[in-house]
Amino acid sequence: MGDILSKITTILVNAGGKILLALLVLVIGRIVIRTFMKIFDKAKFTEKLEPTVRNFLRNFLRILLYVVLVISIISVLGVPMASVLTVLASYGVAIGLALQGALSNVAGGVMILIFHPFVVGDYIIAAGGEGVVKEISLFYTVLNTIDNKRITLPNGSLMNSNVVNVTAEDDRRVDLTFNISGAHEIEKVREVMTGVCEKNAMVLSEPAAPFAAPLEGIPGGLKYVVRAWTKKENYWDVYFALMQEIPTALGEAGIGGPSTPVTVTQG
Repeated sequence: MGDILSKITTILVNAGGKILLALLVLVIGRIVIRTFMKIFDKAKFTEKLEPTVRNFLRNFLRILLYVVLVISIISVLGVPMASVLTVLASYGVAIGLALQGALSNVAGGVMILIFHPFVVGDYIIAAGGEGVVKEISLFYTVLNTIDNKRITLPNGSLMNSNVVNVTAEDDRRVDLTFNISGAHEIEKVREVMTGVCEKNAMVLSEPAAPFAAPLEGIPGGLKYVVRAWTKKENYWDVYFALMQEIPTALGEAGIGGPSTPVTVTQG
């Protein structure tokens, strides 16, 4: 009986020592993690990061440090590390397979926030969606269409598709086409079209002056292209103004569209 009690006492003493050491590691580890996170928050390089990226990195580092702390405590308690690592690897693979779509979106979100192919307020065309960027999160990017519909695009899809950033540059070019009868002098048609553009205060002379010229032939006439540069915020104002004013000016100059072919059938 005495031997049994002695063995139990020895086991409890050893276990108690390991538990005390594990608690000491826990306390010191938490202090170290808190100190490291304070240093991370005050680091200058983190100030240049997007808030979403900064929070993501902070949370990731915090979780990683606590995982290291837990593994250290388990090691101090005498649990075989090989068994622990095997279990963690198995769970990691299972979780990774289950969340591979979500992880792809997170990776895409981080890449978007780091490399800035677009920012909030830009008008983009990508992954089957088109609109103004309203929000960029780690998982999704939210667009608002011109008619105020909301489109939610997975970041993984965005990073794997071509992204057209319509408003990335300060200036945009308005391209319009008009069908004109071939009976009119080309130079006169061009003068009327460019004259309307030049009278518009929102049309720029740089990077290029307003331009008009025949683009291709059509039945009964020619298709003309009109190109005018403007500031990106004035694009739609210039577009609709020219679409209204150019046909009016052509009509006043006696310039009309091609006649509609008439097909005569015999009975």
